[in-house]
Amino acid sequence: MVNFSLEGKIALITGASYGIGFAIATAYAEAGATIVFNDINQELVDKGLAAYKEKGIDAHGYVCDVTDENAVNDFIAKIEKEIGVIDILVNNAGIIKRIPMIEMKADEFRQVIDVDLVGPFIVSKAVIPGMIRKGHGKIINICSMMSELGRETVSAYAAAKGGLKMLTRNICSEYGEYNIQCNGIGPGYIETPQTAPLRERQPDGSRHPFDAFIVAKTPAARWGTTEDLKGPAVFLASDASNFVNGHILYVDGGILAYIGKQPS
Repeated sequence: MVNFSLEGKIALITGASYGIGFAIATAYAEAGATIVFNDINQELVDKGLAAYKEKGIDAHGYVCDVTDENAVNDFIAKIEKEIGVIDILVNNAGIIKRIPMIEMKADEFRQVIDVDLVGPFIVSKAVIPGMIRKGHGKIINICSMMSELGRETVSAYAAAKGGLKMLTRNICSEYGEYNIQCNGIGPGYIETPQTAPLRERQPDGSRHPFDAFIVAKTPAARWGTTEDLKGPAVFLASDASNFVNGHILYVDGGILAYIGKQPS
């Protein structure tokens, strides 16, 4: 029987107070894992703890900035002391700034790269020694369709997510021999509170223009949901994927496979 169980595993999901990270952490808890998460401030951590409690999940929440290497090292050491050595890491924390490239300041570009690419490097670097000692580990990076595609106003985000795809492959290359699998998930356009305004019906009852654009570009003809990400995330964290390494699993309803409809 294929083993999708995460029983007895300790999973750290960064930035998982809400949204995609919260959904993945919930799926891991349902599969038997102990959940650890962080966020940038205590308010978000408290919000996350309340949300997990509401679902009957006894999660462990910490304040930590993933771009601060010293803080991350202290954070990982604290988890190992208080809970145990991490088996599963999901690098989910991320930001996006939608600014046309020629209007974007270099500091704004660097901030996106710092959170979305340097952060996963720092956290992965901190957990890998424990995984080597334990003899196994799973690292899952939350990539994006922007790991493959460009789009107006997201130059920093696309650069970061393209880099994250290659960091994923390099962690696989460097640490696969230690029974560490590093893969990525590339979500398509997902229904979250953040994207809700883009899906609101217009006063005349028609779709929001961006909603219509996404549905037309997606062979599944719908937005994804956070539920759509749970199965792939559990697969990549479980023993079912022990010979899957350096792979980016796009959960996008087929957008990347599709050139789009010919205009009528």
